[in-house]
Amino acid sequence: MSVQLNHTIVWCTDKQKSASFLCQLLGLAAAKPFGPMLVVQLANNVSLDFYENDEISVQHYAFLLDEEEFDHVFARLQGRGLMYWADPGKQRPGEIYQHNGGRGMYFDDPDGHLLEVLTQPYSI
Repeated sequence: MSVQLNHTIVWCTDKQKSASFLCQLLGLAAAKPFGPMLVVQLANNVSLDFYENDEISVQHYAFLLDEEEFDHVFARLQGRGLMYWADPGKQRPGEIYQHNGGRGMYFDDPDGHLLEVLTQPYSI
């Protein structure tokens, strides 16, 4: 069997708020409870399991979308008046980056995790 990422825990202060934020912005199905977590299922069978904790260590999560999905996410971000950046250091506010023939941007979730949406994977 080849190694695949199955799930990761996303530490948050309010699992309902954080999971709903992600699902609404990315146009995903609502999170489902599993034990003490709320599970957000992604298209590639990987899940993000939101788990409440008082201590949050900020992480980065990147989501590969097609061009149409990207446009929808961008419209939702703008509709909510949320800040976004073209770089992870947040030095280019209100901009979208263009790499590898695609587009991308960064934005914060309710706990400060740096989320990224991109239309083309990075070439290494």
